[in-house]
Amino acid sequence: MVVARIVVGAGSVLAMLSLSGCGFLWNCTDSTAERGEADARVEIVDEGGRPVGVTAEVTGWRREPNPQLPEDGDEIHFGIRFEGDGRGRDPAVDACAVDEERVVLGCQTVYSHMDSGRDVTDTGHEYIDADRPERVAEVLLIPNDQSTLDRRTCEDDMKDGGGVHPPDTPTPGDQL
Repeated sequence: MVVARIVVGAGSVLAMLSLSGCGFLWNCTDSTAERGEADARVEIVDEGGRPVGVTAEVTGWRREPNPQLPEDGDEIHFGIRFEGDGRGRDPAVDACAVDEERVVLGCQTVYSHMDSGRDVTDTGHEYIDADRPERVAEVLLIPNDQSTLDRRTCEDDMKDGGGVHPPDTPTPGDQL
């Protein structure tokens, strides 16, 4: 009879924990969004592939030393323009210097300043440290929004981690 009361009591405690959201097992899954097609002008998309209301465009590029690190030699200096309604977001994209076969020579994540919630144009200039800058044929943008601040995986945080994460920034040698 004592054993029966303990079993019934334990079942009640487990039921209460489950109903309160304090379960013992968290259902957590991680996945990575599919990398969008790289181009010189892209419509930025979220992890679900939905447009965020902002386009990004490479406005030009050239090979030259970064004035802050001239001893490092040539880098790829490029202009970028973000246009649209950020809808409360500051989207970011990966910009990659590629060769004629679209093989990545270097990438840099570029952040916009579009979170005003109205149509805005934001322009800027950035540098990419490319492995072999003399082989760069163009600078391409990857449309996946990289601005997600919470990138905790299930391994990092079983309760609050997981979900769909943006694709990793390409590394030299990857083909776009």
